[in-house]
Amino acid sequence: MAIKRYLMMGAKLGIGCFPKPVRNFVKKSPALTSLYSRSLQKSGLFYGFPSQRKLHALYVNIIKSQDLKITNIIRDSAIVNPKIDVVIFTTEKGGVESTLASLSTQVDYINTVYLVNPKKHYIQSSDMACDFVVIDGISSIQRTENSVPLLLLNQGDVLNPQALAILTRQALEGVLYTDSDEINDEGQRCNARMLPAWNPDYQLSAGYIETAIVILPKIMDLFSASNHVSISSFVACLCDNKFDIAIKHLPLSLVSYSDSSKRKLNDLKALVGIIESIGASAKLDRNHLVNKALWPINKNPLVSLIIPTKNSKNLVQNCIESILSKTTYTNYEVLLIDNNSDEKESLEYFALLSSHPKVTVLKYPYPFNYSAINNFAVKHAQGSVVGLVNNDIEVISPDWLNFMVGHVLREDIGCVGAKLLYPDNRIQHAGVVMGYGGGAGHAHKYFPRYHPGYLNRLIASHNFSAVTAACLLVKKSDYLAVGGLNETDLTVAFNDVDFCLRVLESGRRNIYCAEAELYHHESISRGLEDTAQKRARFESELIYLQETWHAYIEHDPAYNPNLTLKRENFSLKE
Repeated sequence: MAIKRYLMMGAKLGIGCFPKPVRNFVKKSPALTSLYSRSLQKSGLFYGFPSQRKLHALYVNIIKSQDLKITNIIRDSAIVNPKIDVVIFTTEKGGVESTLASLSTQVDYINTVYLVNPKKHYIQSSDMACDFVVIDGISSIQRTENSVPLLLLNQGDVLNPQALAILTRQALEGVLYTDSDEINDEGQRCNARMLPAWNPDYQLSAGYIETAIVILPKIMDLFSASNHVSISSFVACLCDNKFDIAIKHLPLSLVSYSDSSKRKLNDLKALVGIIESIGASAKLDRNHLVNKALWPINKNPLVSLIIPTKNSKNLVQNCIESILSKTTYTNYEVLLIDNNSDEKESLEYFALLSSHPKVTVLKYPYPFNYSAINNFAVKHAQGSVVGLVNNDIEVISPDWLNFMVGHVLREDIGCVGAKLLYPDNRIQHAGVVMGYGGGAGHAHKYFPRYHPGYLNRLIASHNFSAVTAACLLVKKSDYLAVGGLNETDLTVAFNDVDFCLRVLESGRRNIYCAEAELYHHESISRGLEDTAQKRARFESELIYLQETWHAYIEHDPAYNPNLTLKRENFSLKE
């Protein structure tokens, strides 16, 4: 494997030396591009993540770009809230001084600094040129009609010198949060944390918003009335549907702080209680610092698992037998859709399957059209939940359907996708990111199975704009409400992405379920896009996606504009 890896590294370097016109010409050859892609995957260069040195250089460029944006915002935007109150939470001795020092140069924007010090740690008096008050809890802050927005920080946070100049220029409707980073021992900013737009399930599973949030005074009442002792848990309580509060993300790195496993662990413990208060059971994974939530399955609904196929007896047998033998959720039916099979062994096996009490075999005697096949099958589905499943799927985790059904039954959830692995245990799918390759691609593709991913996004269940239909659950009512898959414009590619975005636009949230693990022997039966006809069809479907969903391709709310769209690895933008 090591030799193959180095050979492919040499091949990559060699290809990069060819003039761009030559490279573009070669890309037009389906056979060559297919061969190169497969060889690259097999070589072990599975995600090509940059070195720390490269990442640092990329982040330096992003910082320069953001500094220019900050200058332009200050120059061109009027101040909306002239003053702001700052609340600093302390949990242990030390660390406050660096936070106060970063505030001291921005006092023109500060009304009062409140230091929440419930454990009575000794705090040296501040000589800042603004009001400074030490309090036991945030409920001690008296709100009046003249109250100003509050910036909530943790001890040790260091604000960007222009942070308050930016934050006071933001129109605030509820809650606002920003990106962040760390400062290393050399005083350099590093380890950028580029966050998505408001992602409720990510907050519950990983507490991704930890600090530096700005809230309207009226929201402070909610915070004060609760028992939340951390910024992370307060934000998590906003995941409850009873709160209708606008939460805005500003993709600028305006605060620096060091990761603290102890603080993270305490935050996640608090989030477990919030998850349980909403109605799910939750377990804290202390080793990986994520919460795993199992949502209640009321009335044990029938799930209709739809599996289209043409021939492919061995694949179908592996798929269906893994479902029948491993799946712990029992109330499901399997609809095997036979699309013009003509191999004797496949037909014999399908006939045998039709006698199984959980399996129904339906004939679809028309040309292959993935969207039309599934729309046809949904009409015959008896379940209130529909599962779209490829014939090359193989169950790994027995409770995959329990987790996915729990999610799909939630009122605000639309499509639920699974963690799919290649047979060699590399990631095939862990959510879809819009904009990859000018269309859409799979998050963390080729990462190792047990890798945590960028900011734990591989191991934490959370919201994506879309998920793959290779293994997707959705309420039948939602499927029908948006008109099913687009069988006119998207017969093969991107129909799942288009479908998910229509479900998203209907008011649901889509989610990647990290606990549901299955193998995906991708496109073995259908093959690759390796003929001129297939390439032309693919290009047509890509153009449809780009024209229909331009806004999501331009900016996917589940991603971050500072991250790359050239690779599926969450690297920083070049």
